[in-house]
Amino acid sequence: MSSTPLNDPTASEAAPKRSRRKEARPGELLEAALDLFVEKGFAATRVDEVAARAGVSKGTLFLYFPSKEELFKAVVRENIAGRFAEWNTELETFVGTTSEVLTYCYQVWWERIGATKASGITKLMFSEAQNFPEIAQFYQQEVILPGRALIRRILQRGMERGEFREMDLDYGTYIVLAPMMFLMLWNNSMGPCSLPDENFKPEQYIRTQIDNILHGLCVRPAPGPSPTHT
Repeated sequence: MSSTPLNDPTASEAAPKRSRRKEARPGELLEAALDLFVEKGFAATRVDEVAARAGVSKGTLFLYFPSKEELFKAVVRENIAGRFAEWNTELETFVGTTSEVLTYCYQVWWERIGATKASGITKLMFSEAQNFPEIAQFYQQEVILPGRALIRRILQRGMERGEFREMDLDYGTYIVLAPMMFLMLWNNSMGPCSLPDENFKPEQYIRTQIDNILHGLCVRPAPGPSPTHT
């Protein structure tokens, strides 16, 4: 017989989630999966662990996601890939200079991805893409290519409006991507290895990178005529 009093308010809190509920919405399963994929990686994460964290049976999880690969794809779509349609629409309706567009791009990316657990998906892909070619191909098609295309549109907009210098857009996109990649690695790998007294502030880093990038991209006024001496 259990020694826990029947009226003990902590009894229900101590009980496993699975015993208290039979169903979970897909969003709750995706949240649990994101946590575990980022914590453990794709290969080491088991679907029964995801189900347990969401408080359901493995069978319930499979009702929504027939395999771990499909579960991972859904996590990527929910947290990253599904945002590109919204971002492309915002670019089309944005009123302002292209420098302001690029600044807004960094700010929104940081708020919605860079500063969230979703940034850990990039580290996972770096680590495991070679071992899971199907997942790598999916990530290329739904994250890498749309991301580069969006940045290319922003840079093209700046050139067409006479705000940015002419450039090779195939390589120009990496100028914009590099600070994002650094921050995702910092959050998920490099940060724990930093010096104890290092006070790294991601927001300040973004502001510094935006300033440096725009100084390189923006068209500079032509120099005036040299002064004549009499």
